[in-house]
Amino acid sequence: MIALVDCNSFYASCEQVFRPDLWGKPVVVLSNNDGCIIAANKQAKALTHIPLFEPVFKIKKVLAENNITCFSSNYTLYGEMSQRVVNILNTFSPLVEVYSIDESFLNLNGMADVKDYDNYGEAIKQSIYKQTGLPVGVGIAPTKVLAKLANRIAKKRTDETNQVYVIDTEEKRIEALKSIMVKDVWGIGRRHAERLNKIGVTTAYQFTQLPVEWVRNHMTVVGERIWKEMHGESAIEFMVNPKLKKNIGTAKSFGKRIENLDLIEEACAYYITEVAEVLRSQNTCATYVQLFLHTNYHSTTDKQYSKSITVTLQYPTNSTFQLISQAKKGLYAIYKPGYRYKKVGVCLSGIVPQHCIQGNLFTPQKDYRDVRLTEVLDKLNSKFGKSTVASGAIGTRKKEWELIKEERSPRYTTQWHELLTVKA
Repeated sequence: MIALVDCNSFYASCEQVFRPDLWGKPVVVLSNNDGCIIAANKQAKALTHIPLFEPVFKIKKVLAENNITCFSSNYTLYGEMSQRVVNILNTFSPLVEVYSIDESFLNLNGMADVKDYDNYGEAIKQSIYKQTGLPVGVGIAPTKVLAKLANRIAKKRTDETNQVYVIDTEEKRIEALKSIMVKDVWGIGRRHAERLNKIGVTTAYQFTQLPVEWVRNHMTVVGERIWKEMHGESAIEFMVNPKLKKNIGTAKSFGKRIENLDLIEEACAYYITEVAEVLRSQNTCATYVQLFLHTNYHSTTDKQYSKSITVTLQYPTNSTFQLISQAKKGLYAIYKPGYRYKKVGVCLSGIVPQHCIQGNLFTPQKDYRDVRLTEVLDKLNSKFGKSTVASGAIGTRKKEWELIKEERSPRYTTQWHELLTVKA
């Protein structure tokens, strides 16, 4: 059996954990630069005139009239709370696949002590809520796809499921398939759903009644795997150790339009520092550095400009300092004065294991002092906090270019000076 544990309204729930005064009240979380709504709790979702991804400036009046609390995105808090949930799940199964920041699969096969899956799912739910304050839904079924369906039922029919639903009989499997539209099945995209609708297949159950040959011919091997999983046959690999990232990048809009190359350079160096840390965390190196720079596409007054470039490194590296140096060369090549820039982005690709680096006969061997220096930096930042020690290239003017985060909550769990204070 496979369990899928999914946190309810994860971003908004993380905010409410530390704000008891907001329990039961509508809460939304905003995107980078507080541009639009990207998450909402069930109270906010109940207000149908508060759509997700709607620009905030268009609905400010509606938000105020409905007493909706808005938070700037606080990814440091969300990531740490997610890790706490995963740590708890590891006590319920030796095999946990972290699917996303708010979803994880648990492999329950071979666990002789699990006799009653309903009670086990309830124990998972209660343990997470007790230790983190986060509400979750639990779906348990023989395969991943069916576990997804069970989780959906658990969260849709809360009155009868209490957020836990188990598909452990053929009758339950068929009933679940008949209750789910094919467009809502995990892995079936919009185009395939439209194709299926055209031939009269609208429910998950109708999809399972198609010949497997038709599914393979029209939806490739991916569709065939989903078809098999919905029949109770495990066909999607359980990945405890996720595959290494093939590309690692980041791009954020500036808090204001920037013309100054020095500030753009500092932002670029800061982003390189972030992605280089991810490289080292998975023991890999990058061969290429891609950069892009552009103005505000939506502006009707600013001149428009957009440019990207890919820099090929002499040899793969994960050194922050080497990557910043090469990124600067690319930035100088694409920057043009006289424009008000909105965003700079970086992406590392050509990623290889750090123990399999191909040398270069025409360049000097890499300096291992640089490797030792980055190791020391990582240890210091791990112990004392992000960017405690960093390259001087990121400068000290972050407030002049960083994202607007006027409504960001404190990072309660990772910063000493932002710990929650309780007064008695």
